[in-house]
Amino acid sequence: MKKALVLGAGGFIGAHLVTRLKSEGFWVRGVDIKFPPYNETNADDFLIGDLRDPLTCSMAVDQNFDEVYQLAADMGGAGFIFVGTNDYDIMHNSAQINLNVIEACRKRNLKRIFYSSSACIYPEYNQLDPENPECSEESAYPAAPDSEYGWEKLFSERLYLTVARNKGIDVRVARYHNIFGPEGSWNNGREKAPAAICRKVASAESGGEIEIWGDGLQTRSFLYVDECVEATLRLMRSNFSGPVNIGSDEMISINDLAKMVINISNKDIKIKNIPGPTGVRGRNSENSLFEEKLGWRVSDSLEDGIHKTYPWILKQVQEYGDFDKDV
Repeated sequence: MKKALVLGAGGFIGAHLVTRLKSEGFWVRGVDIKFPPYNETNADDFLIGDLRDPLTCSMAVDQNFDEVYQLAADMGGAGFIFVGTNDYDIMHNSAQINLNVIEACRKRNLKRIFYSSSACIYPEYNQLDPENPECSEESAYPAAPDSEYGWEKLFSERLYLTVARNKGIDVRVARYHNIFGPEGSWNNGREKAPAAICRKVASAESGGEIEIWGDGLQTRSFLYVDECVEATLRLMRSNFSGPVNIGSDEMISINDLAKMVINISNKDIKIKNIPGPTGVRGRNSENSLFEEKLGWRVSDSLEDGIHKTYPWILKQVQEYGDFDKDV
């Protein structure tokens, strides 16, 4: 039986990845500082521990694993990354995790590691036009991410690629673009736009309004979590190291995303744009390299994904209420 190690298995993407690996017959160990918050983990073994501690990493990597997935990070949506007060924790915590993970894997002589980077590494100067952002992989340099989160991700990309060159470990690096779906953060201040908007719409009465940060003309693309997991596995098992984008190339404005959710809800709700952190003006996944190297492309539309996500968040709001988080 093949074995997989998922670091960050208590998180949104990590929990979905564990479930997929189990469906393929893997024995899976998950590691995180917490269990998945919305469902029992499907991991065969789950280690609760802080990956900033080298001892936790050594305990996690106490045997051979065929595949190691490093998704653990201190992260969140715009309300967490762009407010400025979390910058030190974001950089320190995530960098420490990656340094520890790499060293533990190197000492165990593990041969293949996947690292989840982010679209936030792309230069702000290429994302000023919401209609024409430039996010091809080669555009990452000269580097100028718009957040400390992006700078740490870029540093860690280089860390993994360097260990590949110098220590003979096979690495795979993907730049995730706004992954969403059921069982993700929706009300804790770390949620991203699709979940935040779904929560606001689910909480609003028909005839009311929801608030959207900024003018709402800022653009993004959003990838449903099952598609993200599929792309991740295809990259991991390929002969291509990356870095490569994993995302949808279906770009939409935040106002139009809100209108899509409102339409799915069958409510009559108005949009009120207010000041707030928004990040770059435009971002879209450029998928030519992935399609060339992996021979695969995203199939689910954004609307398909929202149709699957909104009912789950509506159920959470109905059961637990809207805790009035600003996102």
